[in-house]
Amino acid sequence: MTWFIENFGFVFKAISQSMSLLVKAAQWLLHGLPWVVTLGLTAMLAWRAGGRGLVIFTVIAGLYIAAFGYWEPSMNTLALVVISVPLSVLVGFGIGAWGFYAPRARAVIMPTLDVLQTVPAFAYLIPILLLFGFGTTVGLVASILFAFPPMVRNTIIGLQSVPAAIVESGEMSGADRWQLFWQVRLPAALRQVLLGVNQTTMAALSMVVVASIIGGTADIGWEVIRTMRKAQFGDSILAGIVIALIAMIMDRITWGLAMRAGQSRAPDGRPGWQRWAAVLGALIVLFAAARLIPALARWPEAATLDVAPAINAAVDDFVGTYGKLIKALKNMFFFYVMLPVKSGMPATVKPFTWGFALAPWHIALYWGVFAGLALWSWRRFGQAAALALMLAACVYFFGLTNIPWPAYLILLLVIGWRLGGARLALGVALGLGFLLVTGSWEKAVLSLYIVGLAVLFSFSLGTALGIWAAQSDRVSAILRPVADTLQTMPLFVILIPFVMLFRIGEFSALLSIIAYAIVPAIRYAEHGLRNLPRQVLEAATSIGTTPRQMLFQVKLPMAAPVMLLGLNQTIMYAISMLVIAALVGTNGLGQQVYIGLSDGDFGVGITAGIGMAILAMLADRLTQAWSRTLRGSRGDAPAL
Repeated sequence: MTWFIENFGFVFKAISQSMSLLVKAAQWLLHGLPWVVTLGLTAMLAWRAGGRGLVIFTVIAGLYIAAFGYWEPSMNTLALVVISVPLSVLVGFGIGAWGFYAPRARAVIMPTLDVLQTVPAFAYLIPILLLFGFGTTVGLVASILFAFPPMVRNTIIGLQSVPAAIVESGEMSGADRWQLFWQVRLPAALRQVLLGVNQTTMAALSMVVVASIIGGTADIGWEVIRTMRKAQFGDSILAGIVIALIAMIMDRITWGLAMRAGQSRAPDGRPGWQRWAAVLGALIVLFAAARLIPALARWPEAATLDVAPAINAAVDDFVGTYGKLIKALKNMFFFYVMLPVKSGMPATVKPFTWGFALAPWHIALYWGVFAGLALWSWRRFGQAAALALMLAACVYFFGLTNIPWPAYLILLLVIGWRLGGARLALGVALGLGFLLVTGSWEKAVLSLYIVGLAVLFSFSLGTALGIWAAQSDRVSAILRPVADTLQTMPLFVILIPFVMLFRIGEFSALLSIIAYAIVPAIRYAEHGLRNLPRQVLEAATSIGTTPRQMLFQVKLPMAAPVMLLGLNQTIMYAISMLVIAALVGTNGLGQQVYIGLSDGDFGVGITAGIGMAILAMLADRLTQAWSRTLRGSRGDAPAL
């Protein structure tokens, strides 16, 4: 890497300067516009995308950003997004169209996208930082690399899903290949392509915020990092809410525009020319008002609200009042769950932690109880349940860090062979071999420990909530906005409340991963149960099944493949959160990525990043193979 930079660094320096000029131009434009004009333009887009409700939300969010003094940092963040999103869309659309027309290229593009989307976000920053240096260009380039894969996927899916009848109609009309693409295929695939724009926008925003950790611009992400480092929790919460609001506004507007693709009328039914005339008139009025009233051009400093001290005082009072209870809950979970899973019972069960020393009769009782439970599970649920129970008993007793690597290798090879045959087993062997050869094995096991616990609790709790939501429309209506908020909220923001209550440590990191990874478990469980074949449910009802039998003997078995896809996504979410959680006290591959970024060590960072990508891809392939196995044995599950 050093040789490459010494010989070709001037090229990247020129690119960096060009991109920096683009960002500065966007910043000049956004800072030059009166805040009321920017908010008015956003509200007009919101009206087009979602009608009155989205306009009200957008205006309230904009007033919050201005009133709490975060307008200038927010415009710096928005300037990066305004430049990165169009570039990401252009790159992604071009590669997607190429992949659609060239199957050989698609065979290379798709696994490349898998790698790009599974390598941790911080790992992107290390080579970019070395090539482009500090500054706004780092966030811009990183967001482009991170954000264009969703556009590629949605472009390919959209073009592939165009009905053959539409294409044949265009060919019969005499359209050449160029016209067939731009005037037939693309309009028919426009909604899916615009969904790619939505996902690209959210990915670009999240990456810009991640890139703020190395500084370079006074944006809203840097405000969160700066105040978190100083333990100014009130300020970090207020800044974190700003990021969440920006993310939700951009998500709702881009999603709404995608859903309304092809419509020529606004929500009120007016034709397009009247809408543009109204927009122009409103902008003229807002500009004139900003010239006449200075407060509409720049939010008055005297009107800025400062509630951070009150929030800090409230948090201190809460922690002071319930501090003993919070500490007791943290210690109980840490000593009775986390430490045994990590280091095993012999190293954990001590008079100081458990109140007694581990004796031989304790060990005999432990294995006797689990042997009995395994025998009962074998008779009741089958061999797989008994083996899973004994595996859990081994993990809790010996600890993940004390199990030798050949045991992991043999276990995962057998699972891969049973689920996907020789090809999947070979992939498992190559992935684990990389971790062993590069010396990343111990760090990978530490990552497995924290991610495994997070996935266990996220999937269990999320699936239970999803089942409840599928049975109750009221519960579903309550959970949906909560899930939307967690899914659109940038990862840094999720850390704040847990650090406030439990301070820095593995417990706070675990809770933050659970909070982020629980969303797909909820969504997939509810979706799977709500979209079962009606004929099967009617047949089950006609033979007199009770609601309990209907749920456990009919619905859950049929929805299991979809729920396993939820497990797949829960694992992917947990791994993506792992690097962010390293900021508050986890060890493992995530911490190595962060160390590589902090020290500018390309080798350490990229090796750990590839290791995390391998863990993610292995988990993805194994869970997908498991889901396909269930589909084959129980019939087709409802499609997503």
